[in-house]
Amino acid sequence: MKMKLSFRWYGEDDPISLQYISQIPGMRSIVSAVYDVKPGEVWSEESIKKLKDDCDKNGLVFDVVESIPVHEDIKLGRGDVDKLLDVYCENIRRCAKYGVKCVTYNFMPVFDWTRTQLDKEAKDGSTSLVMYWEQMKGLDPLKDDIHLPGWDSSYTQEEVRELITAYGEIGEEGLWSNLEKFLKKVIPVAEECGVRMAIHPDDPPYPIFGLPRIITNEANLDRFLKLYDSPANSLCLCTGSLGCAKSNDIPKMIRKYAKMDRIAFMHIRNVKIMEDGSFEERAHLSDCGSLDMYDIVKALVENNYEGYVRPDHGRMIWGETGKPGYGLFDRALGATYINGLFEALEKEHK
Repeated sequence: MKMKLSFRWYGEDDPISLQYISQIPGMRSIVSAVYDVKPGEVWSEESIKKLKDDCDKNGLVFDVVESIPVHEDIKLGRGDVDKLLDVYCENIRRCAKYGVKCVTYNFMPVFDWTRTQLDKEAKDGSTSLVMYWEQMKGLDPLKDDIHLPGWDSSYTQEEVRELITAYGEIGEEGLWSNLEKFLKKVIPVAEECGVRMAIHPDDPPYPIFGLPRIITNEANLDRFLKLYDSPANSLCLCTGSLGCAKSNDIPKMIRKYAKMDRIAFMHIRNVKIMEDGSFEERAHLSDCGSLDMYDIVKALVENNYEGYVRPDHGRMIWGETGKPGYGLFDRALGATYINGLFEALEKEHK
């Protein structure tokens, strides 16, 4: 198959071993990062090399980083931004030195992702991540001490309030301006290193608590790609993140951006959209959610996609415990399902 199948791994603290991951049919690449360094600090070469060596020993390739976090001051355009950008570029160079070809990141203010529950139990006993608007009602982080799944636990409530206020002051256009500055500094370095930067969409792709969200829909993805027109400035197209907004036509977007060769990384997962816009993460099979996985993979195959693919979040099934969304069993099922779709469609497409 042309695509490169990959799997997220959280390093030595991950309860899932690289040996187990290597046993998934067709598995090629490991998606990981240096997790013990704060945003804005340089990653040690020893840590990056160890990730590579550990993968090599298990017949896997460490060539995708997810992610090099973008410091909040870069997004806000305040403080010593130039120094922070220099550090970011140095981390790209160091990753490239050890074979990394794709770096995923996001430009989401404060919260990388937002859910209201990590262990919603389904009728079959499996559990998954959900976001219910009913559970969000009445919550105000500017007034209340609250903490939702996906929020950076290193922030105090006062720091969260300060950041929300600061982002409210710059708004969407301020965030766009700071993203453009980031790209103009970072993408030339990525080009020199042979690395493709892949921005992850906002999750979910609409405002939460008034925070600006800009990587949300087709019009904004168009705007983003025009900020720096280069294959090194590409998308991590997450079907689950973009797909939890009914207005986003995921197969259409994939056909458009794959044809342009501006998708470096695909996160493939399914979600069930509820009537009020809430959503539940579901099994990868099309019938389990609101997204057409067949048409999603078909859109990639039609455009000879050769980039990275990973089964994104999975349910916790068969009694497995661990990091919610990142168990072995359901993601392995998802990988096998995705493999089957690619194999069938590639043979059909010849």
